Amino acid sequence: MIEIKNLTKKFGSYCAVDNLSLLVKSGEIFGFLGPNGAGKTTTIKMIAGIMSPTSGNIIVDGVDVSKSAIEAKKKIAYIPDEPFVYPNLTAREFLRFIGDIYDIPSKEQDEAISFYLSRFDLLDKADQLLGSFSHGMKQKVLIASVLMRKPKVILFDEPTVGLDPRSVKNFKDLISTQTKAGVSIFMCTHILEMAEKICDKVGIIYNGKMISCGPIDKLRKESGNNGSLEDIFLELTS
Repeated sequence: MIEIKNLTKKFGSYCAVDNLSLLVKSGEIFGFLGPNGAGKTTTIKMIAGIMSPTSGNIIVDGVDVSKSAIEAKKKIAYIPDEPFVYPNLTAREFLRFIGDIYDIPSKEQDEAISFYLSRFDLLDKADQLLGSFSHGMKQKVLIASVLMRKPKVILFDEPTVGLDPRSVKNFKDLISTQTKAGVSIFMCTHILEMAEKICDKVGIIYNGKMISCGPIDKLRKESGNNGSLEDIFLELTS
């Protein structure tokens, strides 16, 4: 579903992403891990088509992101670590707006909006302006807007920042449901315990280079460390 070949991004003489290659299959949850400044957000923005690579290719569901950006973006949903919503719309209006943009039939919108607002405990706040929402509440609305679209690929950059424990559990359950339908999840996170529990594969990027990639058991074997993902991560990035 996501194929990255020799992806490089330079800012002047600084190489933020250095010859990165990876593959995410349909229905997989891929955890993209690394310390601050390792190149995670730069990579995810290139996959989303927000930033152009210096060299290399990104193929999403058979579409080259650089050559056919609009076609690729129809298949992709991106949630950044800082959720952007229109502050002068209510939660319900925002979800309706997203539904209209993506040509979701009105009846289907009604069902999805009610379902996701209820699932994230926001029904009683559905008609309040988003400008009054906390970071976590905005994140819930943005996640709902993505899930109701039914994209092929969902890119998350620190998806659970600001979410309460119940919402984190809802998030994990919902993305599990998505992957069963063939959706691929590409997730940057610092919460290694969650990545270890839910990700099919993880990749560890350090100073722009992929230093280990695969299922957790493969990382344990390569590193010679039979501990937790946190132990492996700290050893490889020390």
